[in-house]
Amino acid sequence: MVCVGIIVVLYIGIDVHKKFCYVCIKDEEGNIIKEFKVRNNRSGTETLLSIIGDKRAKAVLESTGNFWIRLYTQLEEAGVEVVLSNPKKNKAIAGAKIKNDRRNARTLADLLRTNLITPCYVPPPKTREIRTLIRHQINLTRSRTRSKNRIHALLSKYELEEDEEEDFTGSDQFGKAGWEWLKKRFGGGQLSEADQFTLGAEFRQVELLDQLIEEVNLKIAEESFGDENVKLLMTISGVDYYTALLFVSEIGDVSRFPSAAKLASWLGIVPELRESGERSRRGGITKEGSPRVRWALVQAARSAVRWDPHFAEKYNRIMKRRGDGKAIVAIARELAVAMYHMLTRGEQYRFRREESVKRKFKKLERRVRNANNSRTGIALEELPPKMRELHV
Repeated sequence: MVCVGIIVVLYIGIDVHKKFCYVCIKDEEGNIIKEFKVRNNRSGTETLLSIIGDKRAKAVLESTGNFWIRLYTQLEEAGVEVVLSNPKKNKAIAGAKIKNDRRNARTLADLLRTNLITPCYVPPPKTREIRTLIRHQINLTRSRTRSKNRIHALLSKYELEEDEEEDFTGSDQFGKAGWEWLKKRFGGGQLSEADQFTLGAEFRQVELLDQLIEEVNLKIAEESFGDENVKLLMTISGVDYYTALLFVSEIGDVSRFPSAAKLASWLGIVPELRESGERSRRGGITKEGSPRVRWALVQAARSAVRWDPHFAEKYNRIMKRRGDGKAIVAIARELAVAMYHMLTRGEQYRFRREESVKRKFKKLERRVRNANNSRTGIALEELPPKMRELHV
């Protein structure tokens, strides 16, 4: 007679915080085996793994900021089956009248044990690195925009933008000609000592941020150049390598969406629908999912309706009935649907303009050469002026 050993499965609920984690371990019947608190670092993870031992274990933790990443990776590397939970979907925790770390950990363990966890998608490490790179670029750009707005506010305070005889007539007030105009306008003693000091600091900050943004943009170009999916999406009018890489990195594995409609819903660019009995009401878009992808798709849609007759015809038709805002969102949704089908089928954009695609590829190749030159010191004169200053 052969005896078959019983496989014991441990269900671990982890309430994650910045400095510590509260852990609850339960068996298959829901009995608490152990509850304890550990530091959210490698030594804390090793303590948890030593308690698990050689038993089979499943763990769940909520997606809270970036605090979960280190613990998730360490548990995964140790062979523990880890699930990342979506905190917005855990109504048992979000709607609880009494909440504390112990209760949250217990509830997570029970939800995992009963297979009631709504999981979050966790992309592979390389995709997470690209996401970090793009989000860093977005943060730098937002910081630069805030500095520029503060400069405009100071100029408006002294009515220096309202003199028609000396108005700036160029296209970029923060380009080379724009800088000269601004420095001339604030350098004549019209500002108070404190405001002049503040404005000079803002100028220097914008120049520094320009250099940092250029560096990260070159790195993004390198990542894009080696990604075939990015090159595929660049065949769409209005989509450059930055938008394509942002889209690919944020959605991860496109095959996890069974249809284009599911992807559009995940991105939050579908209208809200409320039905009750015979009544049905549609609202604005749900705005679920990544706000970065929605922003990028809307910007791409603005460009697409200018250069692509296919998108322009649809935009004009909807705009006449529903207005500009709804028409642009509709184009953004169609862009997402087109991207889904292109990625799943490995096909280029059906209505692509070959000359436009060639120009975009040449621009990308030029950016990659600049990135290589900035590291090797070759052909320094080909670098943008502010990048050139960094390597002199």
